[in-house]
Amino acid sequence: MTQLGKIKSITAYPLEYPEPHDHGALRYITLARVETEDGAVGWGECISQFPESCQATKIIIEQGYAPLLEGESALEVEKCWHKMADRIWWYGPQGIAAFGMSAVDMALWDLKGKLLDQPVCNLIGGTLTEKVIAMASIHLDMDNLDWSVNEFRWFAEQGYLIVKGGWGTNPPSVFGTDEKRDITLVSRIRETIGNDIDLVIDVLGARVLWDLKTAIYRVQQMEQYNLLWIEEPLHPQNYKAHTSLRARTKTRIGTGEQEWDLNGYRRMIDTGGVDVVQIDPGRCQGITGSTKIIRLVEAAQLKFSAHTWSSALNTAASVHLLATSRAGLCMDFKPHESPMQHELVSDPWVQQNGYITVRDTPGLGVSIREEVVKQYSI
Repeated sequence: MTQLGKIKSITAYPLEYPEPHDHGALRYITLARVETEDGAVGWGECISQFPESCQATKIIIEQGYAPLLEGESALEVEKCWHKMADRIWWYGPQGIAAFGMSAVDMALWDLKGKLLDQPVCNLIGGTLTEKVIAMASIHLDMDNLDWSVNEFRWFAEQGYLIVKGGWGTNPPSVFGTDEKRDITLVSRIRETIGNDIDLVIDVLGARVLWDLKTAIYRVQQMEQYNLLWIEEPLHPQNYKAHTSLRARTKTRIGTGEQEWDLNGYRRMIDTGGVDVVQIDPGRCQGITGSTKIIRLVEAAQLKFSAHTWSSALNTAASVHLLATSRAGLCMDFKPHESPMQHELVSDPWVQQNGYITVRDTPGLGVSIREEVVKQYSI
């Protein structure tokens, strides 16, 4: 007799797709498909970002994790998570290993929910809210400020409560590289959306590389525009500088999307340089890893935002995580139709008046179209 939930196979699918929210640039993610001996299937993803890291993630999943987990029960997700964590003791819990863990763990939670006929949020702590805030999030065009401002005008018309923009299309002219142009844009956006909509600006500190003195000056410049938070104003691993910046400015500091695991988030939080912790379940060791990090955020009496700017699977995972914690603020959300949000699944997420409804569908709550997976596979 076949054991319920016994894992038969784990397969990885690197995908390449054009991203409308990144001005048509090609972007990459890796999906994980876990199937049981009785034919049940769960899906997960990681935001592996580049072609080579997608291929490396596929190797880690299929040649590293799959042999460990085949024959295990998909109902014992925490056990499977620890088996993966134990496997990577030598080459580390970050990078490609974390990508692979994230995709497989997410797929296991999807599968467990389907096997038990429960939404994931019910399995990881219980639903505290019926809807979560969707934050419209785009890459700016700093060479065409009119285009960027018009995007925010449209967000306001669509009913979004929180809106975010950052980076840009052309590296030499991205946000953070021209003081006058940056302030002009932020001023115009605030004038366009009014004072009732919250605004977040993303500097992408790992690429722009402001020093502390510059960051203090620039953040203080923008205080008059009442940002909900400033995102990655400094290099994300410069914890000491974040602490100094937070002490000398009034705007809340958001960072964390480039962290990987519990230890990294603990170091970041303990330095006292963050107000809004960014968590990406497609990067920080999946839903299991994310729930552990959320407990840290709650204990520190901080807030978190879900950095979910990839596929509808990552969106789903973020919805469930936000629904189970009072510390959750909002989640990044692609405001326009895109391949990984609207083609990959037959039931894409739709915001209404700035919110996404938490679904009670078993598992993650989305249905993967496997023909689309094949269409975009590398």
